[in-house]
Amino acid sequence: MRMSAFLPSRVREGPGVGSSTMGAWQNRRSGLPTPTPAARGRGLIALAALALLVTPAEARRKDPPPPPEIPVTAEGLIDDINGYTIDGQGQLAHFSGLLIGKDGRVAKLLHDGDARPERPAYRLDGQHRTLLPGLIDAHGHVSGLGFQALSLDLTATNSLEDAQHKLQRYAAEHETPWIRGGGWNQEKWKLGRFPTAADLDPFTGDRPAILERVDGHAILANSAAMKAAGITARTPDPAGGRIEHDAKGNPTGLFVDSARRLVEKAAPAPLPRERDAAMAKAQEILITDGVTATCDMGTSVEDWESLRRLGDGGRLRVRITSYGLGVDTTLIVAGSQPTAWLYDGRLRMVGVKLFADGALGSRGAWLKQPYSDMPSTHGLQFMDDAKLKNLMSRAAMDGFQVAVHAIGDAANAQVLNAIEELAQTYTGDRRWRIEHAQIIAAEDLPRMAKYGTVASMQPTHATSDHAMAVKRLGPERLKGAYAEKTMLDEHVPLAFGSDYPVEDPNPFPGMADAVTREDEAGDPPGGFLPEQKITLTQAFAAFTTGGAYAAKAEDRIGSLTPGHYADFILLDRDPFQVDSKSLRDTKVLETWIGGARVWVRK
Repeated sequence: MRMSAFLPSRVREGPGVGSSTMGAWQNRRSGLPTPTPAARGRGLIALAALALLVTPAEARRKDPPPPPEIPVTAEGLIDDINGYTIDGQGQLAHFSGLLIGKDGRVAKLLHDGDARPERPAYRLDGQHRTLLPGLIDAHGHVSGLGFQALSLDLTATNSLEDAQHKLQRYAAEHETPWIRGGGWNQEKWKLGRFPTAADLDPFTGDRPAILERVDGHAILANSAAMKAAGITARTPDPAGGRIEHDAKGNPTGLFVDSARRLVEKAAPAPLPRERDAAMAKAQEILITDGVTATCDMGTSVEDWESLRRLGDGGRLRVRITSYGLGVDTTLIVAGSQPTAWLYDGRLRMVGVKLFADGALGSRGAWLKQPYSDMPSTHGLQFMDDAKLKNLMSRAAMDGFQVAVHAIGDAANAQVLNAIEELAQTYTGDRRWRIEHAQIIAAEDLPRMAKYGTVASMQPTHATSDHAMAVKRLGPERLKGAYAEKTMLDEHVPLAFGSDYPVEDPNPFPGMADAVTREDEAGDPPGGFLPEQKITLTQAFAAFTTGGAYAAKAEDRIGSLTPGHYADFILLDRDPFQVDSKSLRDTKVLETWIGGARVWVRK
């Protein structure tokens, strides 16, 4: 709920700060090999190329036989499939065959009874497996996902003691100058307070340590890190941030939103090779989960250069729509207009990411009324109205799409006010985006549709936040919260994502959360704000056509429409014919991008 990207890549952020966080990926995944580039015009990867997609240990296993090498002038056929896509009317459409052109795009959808090519260059027998268009995560943090997978991951910890044991093991096994990691959540730990530096010091020795909260809007630093950064009791709170203090006025080690930069600036920045490794790891994770395209929300200059290195080396597979981290970053990277699509439609900077407030979990979300569980604060307002409108205007005048992080009802109202004013000057297809659109006052909800503002939401936030949200807000203020069905009823364009690595990027649990409003354990029974449940078709659309529309990419991805890229996944079950628990457990068997098979489950 939340924002950003992993610690190292967010040190030089704009007014809001922060970074995204964690997901317990590394313990549940084997490394996904890096595929060799498929030559343009090939529909599939040949056997020699497929062999490079596996790790040495996996290479000893028997792989499924790949399709044969195909001529660049030929078409391929994926046949005997249980295919679904969203059609031009927003309805679920079914098909049984997929014809792929030599350009890696969909040539035709075939139905039972339609004639098939007699001699296609290749034919894959789908064995009646379910095929979906590649899924789109409309809000994630690519480098953050990769860094989290390669660092200390506390997402799965259920207590402070559990986290301390993992920290102690990690410190003993990694001789890095600084200890980095995150994913902790004091609410999940039932700690009743925020953790402090004193909770870390016995397990870190003299080494500085920075651990990011799960929402990406706060860090916990140990005493050595605060000393290295020169933090004392006299260090003032920066604009848009907060330093937590104890009863004696000493900093506890918790730094919220922009205050985190006070400590992070003392830590060494990741080396280019480390950033490249994080980007590659993130791509592996996304492909495994069937995510073939994503919006990278808050791309730094260093992130962009890393993505370019991946693309230049022919190793960029996932399609990434980038939103620069603030106006300055966007102008440095893209200049005076959004970039062209690079690497055969795999990378484009289309817009700018701004921040209006923080996150609910760290009480940084900006509320109209005080927090129910801490009446002394309304949260954090990152920018005054004039500054926010000036930044949005500067981006819009060069045709960049504007995406603004807003969690609290005051922040969402501020962004809607700015859109209403700027829309009078910047007309046309702007597709203003509000990222998270999480807590919105009931009187503000109808304003979302007025100028076609996109609600970029994350259904898993509703289920993971439900207990905390009630404490933070009280039941009355939840009437406009996590309002996915209301958005659809008001004809607001809806795009779904995960905010990875804050949440798991796997879209199928997200779909189950949207349909049931219950988490994996079935809590809360009957669903959190059950009146906001939506149908599976609506959730599927938000993860496909909705994500494509939000990224201004509906002309090429999101559905298996002829002329669109042949990005698709094969599944182990039909998600439209199973219950919500089975939907949550859906596994991707194969991932194809641009008509090429880039991953096969072992």
